[in-house]
Amino acid sequence: MTPAPFGARLDDVVVRFGTRRRMTSDGTLVKDDDATALDGVDLQIRPGTITGVLGRNGAGKSTLLSLLAAFTRPTGGEVRVGPDSDGQQAWEDPWENPWVTSNVQLVRESGDLQDEEKVSESLKYYADLRPAWDSDLAGRLLDLFEVNPRKKPAALSRGKRSAVGATIGLASRAPLTIFDEVYLGMDAPTRYAFYDEILADYAEHPRTILLSSHLVEEVERLFEDVIVLHRGRVLLAETAEEMQGRGFSLTGPATAVDDLVDGRRVLHRQRLGGTVQVTLEGAPGDGERESARAAGVELGTLPLQDLFVRLTQVDADPERSRR
Repeated sequence: MTPAPFGARLDDVVVRFGTRRRMTSDGTLVKDDDATALDGVDLQIRPGTITGVLGRNGAGKSTLLSLLAAFTRPTGGEVRVGPDSDGQQAWEDPWENPWVTSNVQLVRESGDLQDEEKVSESLKYYADLRPAWDSDLAGRLLDLFEVNPRKKPAALSRGKRSAVGATIGLASRAPLTIFDEVYLGMDAPTRYAFYDEILADYAEHPRTILLSSHLVEEVERLFEDVIVLHRGRVLLAETAEEMQGRGFSLTGPATAVDDLVDGRRVLHRQRLGGTVQVTLEGAPGDGERESARAAGVELGTLPLQDLFVRLTQVDADPERSRR
């Protein structure tokens, strides 16, 4: 039986990586100052949801996910994970906690495979670690992704290694399953097969799934909740539906569009000849819809990918993004 889905909670979490020394190409020894990967993160992840974890490179996504799997220890603050039982959350610190770590599966791009052993040996290793492991599912997924389990990971392409990682994550049936950029190297048919398998197995065996990806347009259909990290902080954490209500577009003659902007925060603006399209923060009101229609301006919704790009692109000073 699959355990109850795990939730997670972070309270004022800070992660800093200390000073390190490195040799440059000309033989000079230089010292890099400590870097802050996460800075005062407060976050709660609902159990039993598929949550997208989005952010630009260096935003802190991998650090956040490694905290939940006890691969990293916070410099400050508290990290707690655990199942929800009869309305009571059983929070526990994952660090050096065998019960928690046996029920959390983090799959990174590399797949964390044993390079000198056959793929089948890596699967046996994970089967011993994960109480809810499904060997039949693992075998079926390897067939689906056309991976030969008798090969060593070193003999596999990058895409096939990623497919093995995806197989491990799905077959683990862990109450908290985390995929960190696991799609890298997969071709489009394999990625879409992976997404379909996530939905199918999630429907039959509910758990909490965190999915970090830069291919937002491909995976947004999976998300129930969304977390957006920006420069080590939580920019937003809400349902996908709420995020979709954070912006809309106006497209039409420049003068008419400018009249309708009316002090709203402009996330993006582009012009082609006499036509302008602006992306505005927030949801349009009924009056704005009527005004746009009357002015011959098209009012449109935005996909999550566009919103993510715009929200992490605007200037930190809201007044500089207004007209």
